[in-house]
Parts: sequence; structure tokens; C-alpha cells
Amino acid sequence: MLAAYFDCPGGPENLYVKEMTKPHPGEGEVLVKVYASALNRADLLQRRGKYPPPKGASEILGLEAAGIVAGLGPGCKGQWKIGDAVMALLSGGGQAEYVTVPEGYLMPVPKAMTFIQAAAIPEAWLTAFQLLHFVGKIQKGERVLIHAGASGVGMAAIQLVKLAEAVPIVTAGTQEKLKATASAGAAAGFNYKNEDFSEKVLAFTQGSGVDMILDCVGGSYWEKNLNCLSTDGRWIIYGLLSGGEVHGDLLARLLSKRASIQTSLLRSRDKEASSGSEQTFTDDVLPYFSGGISPHLQPLVDSIYPLQEIAQAHRIMEENKNIGKIVIKMP
Repeated sequence: MLAAYFDCPGGPENLYVKEMTKPHPGEGEVLVKVYASALNRADLLQRRGKYPPPKGASEILGLEAAGIVAGLGPGCKGQWKIGDAVMALLSGGGQAEYVTVPEGYLMPVPKAMTFIQAAAIPEAWLTAFQLLHFVGKIQKGERVLIHAGASGVGMAAIQLVKLAEAVPIVTAGTQEKLKATASAGAAAGFNYKNEDFSEKVLAFTQGSGVDMILDCVGGSYWEKNLNCLSTDGRWIIYGLLSGGEVHGDLLARLLSKRASIQTSLLRSRDKEASSGSEQTFTDDVLPYFSGGISPHLQPLVDSIYPLQEIAQAHRIMEENKNIGKIVIKMP
């Protein structure tokens, strides 16, 4: 089979399409013929040698995939059959023509949805769902500040906050991205490049601040995050795009608001926790992707690249040009 690969860490130019051995499903695993995968920041970090796959996981890039069931390993419980349209969050291996997946990780592709659209769901939507419900325990009416609002996770989080009958507020770096977040349902959006988002958030919330922050930026935002976090608020960190160093009296500021910091990394969850998230997401959220159901959830696809152009897809993401997901189409 063909797969996205690199021999040594570095820039996008190190990526190429390699002929590799097709995997065989082990105990409780399903073989999926991949039609589409999607690109994530974790792929860029892994390519640079900064985010190695977990022990025993595939070294091939790709944390999500959509396709059809092509084989069943021993011990499968009959949940899936050959030809079923499925999608999955993976520990690696998605950007290849075939991937093996523990059967509990698989989710059905919503009716009338293409594989391109389905590939844009698992990582972004499961991340946002886990952060909001499992970590942040979102409540009706709460205000949630979402950084990188036009990213895959950001656009999913906006819609999931609305589904929870809470209020999504976002930051983004361009007016075009803010316009896209407004179309997705953001109640307010602020350009972090030319305005103080903490002041704008406080003005929008009439001084009370936000109950929860979904933060993939990290160090450079700590002071502004605490400025606009409400008393007893939850600051959830799931990425460190600006690094992890903090210079200042973080703990005193946190204590003064009785606030909490929580952290989450989707890739490092254990299998039991992961399959639990998948099942809850399948039951509670997936129905809203089907037509005729309100509110209707919609994955946003920014662009589609064939596997052979994987390096260009990486360049686009590194330049922060995408709004929503970049999808990789298999041969």
C-alpha cells in the first residue's frame, strides 16, 4: 500500500509517498480501506520529531481516517461487517491506503456524508467534545472562550457549545476567519493580532468574564486568559502553540479567582477512555450531522489534497492559511 512517510525529522520537503506493507488486523481490530484522512497540528509536530507516536502505534502519519471495513481480525464482536462506511480517531497510520483500528474506535459515517467530509470529523470533533464535556463539564448558559476559533477543533467547538445551549466566543487572526466563525455560530469574535481579546471579552460579558477557556496557545496567553476568566472559571489547555513558559505570578492570579487549570492530550488517552468517548459521541452527537435534524452540525473542509501532495498540505497548515480542515484524499 502507499502511505505518507518521512525518513528523518524536518520540514515538509522531507515527506514522500512510500510503498509499505499492508497491515493485518490483530485481536479485536478492523482493517479499514482509507478513502480520506485529514491533517492535524500533531502531524506537523511528529514530522519535526517533536511528537512521537505512542509505543506500539504506527509510524505513518495521520490521526483520523474515513473509509470502508475491508477485514475483521480475530475476536471482533460482530459490531461491523465488510463494506460498512466508518471513520475513526487513530494513534497513527491514517494517511495510508489501509489502517487497522480497534473496533471500539470506529464510528459510522453519518448518512449522506462523503468520506471527505467524514474524515474532517474524528480528531477535531472528538477533541472538542472531550474538552467541553469530559474535561470542562460544560453547563447550559455558560460562556466559553475558544482560541484558534477557525481551526478544525475551534469550528467544532463553536457548534458543540451551541448544541449545549451555551455561548461560544472566539479569537482568530484574520477578519476572514472571524467571519467564518460567526457563520458557524460564534456569538462574538476578536482578532488577537490587533486588539486585546481579554478587554473585548470582558466588555462583551459586561465584566463577568467567561466560565471556560479552550486554549491551544499556552504560555503567551496566560495573563489575558486570567484577565477574562470568571471567578471559579476553568482554563483548559490542550496545546502549546506559543510554548509552555510562563513569566509572572500565575498562581496568585489563579488563586484570586478560585480558577482551575486542566490539561488534555487526546493521543495519550488510554483505550478504555477513548472508546468511551467515541461511544458517547456516536450516541449524543453524530445524529445531528444527518440532514433534517436541528441543530444541524457540519464539518468544515478548507481544502483537499491528493496523498502525493502531502508536503504542500503541510505547508498550508504551517502558514495558518486554512479555515477548518485540510483533507488528504487517498489514491
